[in-house]
Amino acid sequence: MKFMKLGSKPDAFQADGKYVRYVASELVTDVTINVGEVKFNLHKFPLLSKSNRLQKLVSKAGENSDEIDMVDFPGGPKAFEICAKFCYGMIVTLNAYNVVAARCAAEYLEMTEDVDRGNLIFKIEVFLNSSIFRSWKDSIIVLQTAKSLLPWSEDLKIVGRCIDSIASKTSVDPASITWSYTYNRKLSVPDKIVEEGITFREKIESVPKDWWVEDICELDMDLYKRVMITVKSKGRMDGKVIGEALKTYAVRWLPDSFDDSVSDARTWRYKYLVETLICLLPPDKGVGCSCSFLLKLLKFAILVGVNDSPREDLVKRISLKLHEASVKDLLVPARPPQNTLYDVELIQCIVNRHLMHEKYIQDEKNKANGDFILGHEHVTLMNLGKLIDGYLAEIAHDPNLTIASFIDLSWSIPDSARPIQDGLYKAIDIYLKEHLSLTKAEKKKICGLMDVKKLTMEASMHAAQNERLPLRVVVQVLFFEQVRAASGVQALNNNARDTSNSTTNTDEEWEKTAADDNKPLKKQMSRMKIKDEDFRKNGKLLKKNSKSTKSGVQLLPSRSRRIFDRLWVVGRGHVENRSSETSGSSQSPTSVAPGDTKSFGSSSRQRRHSIS
Repeated sequence: MKFMKLGSKPDAFQADGKYVRYVASELVTDVTINVGEVKFNLHKFPLLSKSNRLQKLVSKAGENSDEIDMVDFPGGPKAFEICAKFCYGMIVTLNAYNVVAARCAAEYLEMTEDVDRGNLIFKIEVFLNSSIFRSWKDSIIVLQTAKSLLPWSEDLKIVGRCIDSIASKTSVDPASITWSYTYNRKLSVPDKIVEEGITFREKIESVPKDWWVEDICELDMDLYKRVMITVKSKGRMDGKVIGEALKTYAVRWLPDSFDDSVSDARTWRYKYLVETLICLLPPDKGVGCSCSFLLKLLKFAILVGVNDSPREDLVKRISLKLHEASVKDLLVPARPPQNTLYDVELIQCIVNRHLMHEKYIQDEKNKANGDFILGHEHVTLMNLGKLIDGYLAEIAHDPNLTIASFIDLSWSIPDSARPIQDGLYKAIDIYLKEHLSLTKAEKKKICGLMDVKKLTMEASMHAAQNERLPLRVVVQVLFFEQVRAASGVQALNNNARDTSNSTTNTDEEWEKTAADDNKPLKKQMSRMKIKDEDFRKNGKLLKKNSKSTKSGVQLLPSRSRRIFDRLWVVGRGHVENRSSETSGSSQSPTSVAPGDTKSFGSSSRQRRHSIS
């Protein structure tokens, strides 16, 4: 911290009780100056030689009165004592904590150069310009102390000069920063400073761009707002850094949770804080602040009753980067007259806006790149699908959540956002579990949201055993699992035939090859034949394993097991019929006799009739 010493004489001020101060001297005091509740018994000559105002007051009081009242003295008794000591030539130490009060007091007393050369105002101004405003932390301290001295500190442009000094330093190249600053947040890996074996230059270059955001968090909201407006007006600060600064300030002053029982004064303060943070957000709505931070602001905005305009601005910003949010971020508490736990309508609105924006962006890109979805947009869409499915699973526990709200939110997500629908199945299962009073029609309607063909094996096995699902859905799950298994067997057979054909082609080429190339080609043939044998063995093994899966189905409930038994016969006949038609040769490991195929086919038709 910078400081300046004035004067050379020892301090002779003494106290007589709590409210009386005097100068220990052989000369009798001849004037009493009242500053607040404190009386100062002093001498006229040293005071009048420095203060033009005291000259006027003493002259106005006349010879009959030796007592002067200082009304509304800026800085109070302590500031006046600094000025009085300077008049006596006693040692006075100025620093960032008392310099503003001393400057305001000197202005009140009119301690200018017209009265005496090298007066207190001049010396304080030199100290401010040469030391205080050049120091990062001293400028912040002075700005904090200036608030209690308004309007004096504002009229003397101390506040404005401090703000300009702070804002200018925030935009300095981090590589040029040599002063100390506070940084308690966790550094990202690229920003970590390794103390051991690092040069001074490397250490300076490792200063993060947001090095300044924590130090200004102690400022009052009004002063913080002015600093941030000045920082933004300079146009040299990245939007992400602005967002980090606002997030740090919100973490410092907003509580983790909000209780409706807090006082009206505190509620008003939170409301003003949230509205101020919203108005300070970077102008580019697509960058700067994380979606998680914006949703936290939105939650508080709703709780403290922020006006519609700031809330609308927040919703717009959130809708642009909704895919970055987490399920926890979306859990915005509902307010009366809503009877649900969370504000589902708000999230529905944000989702719709997000999809409209993504559609507009995609249409614009299609005009330039052709009609296809770029990889980034596809990933964004899948992230949104996972997010909303997770949110549906969370709100499905709410007994007051209507089936219409659940279905509307689910339908708002396009099919391309859900290549796998395990998350949606989980949400539906939770909703069925928590809402046991649903009718069969309602169960059918909500289960119609998912496509059983997009369930993984694990989810399909769970669904096949799920007694809460309608029978029709279980049948679909079991049927498509059989189709999936059949496709796997057919794919393996095709691979085996492709390998056999490639071996034949190799034989023909080998017969036409020169004798010098026989050895390497024979080795290649051996490898190909081994592959062919492996495919044949694997085909038989897979067929055997497919038959054995029937015994594993005994773990299913009786209803699902009976359906599975019937579907197994249907699926098996279908697969082997397709295999016999396509192979046309006894070399295929899955080929069957024509009579067998016919019997499986007739059995299949009978089984289908019995199921339907």
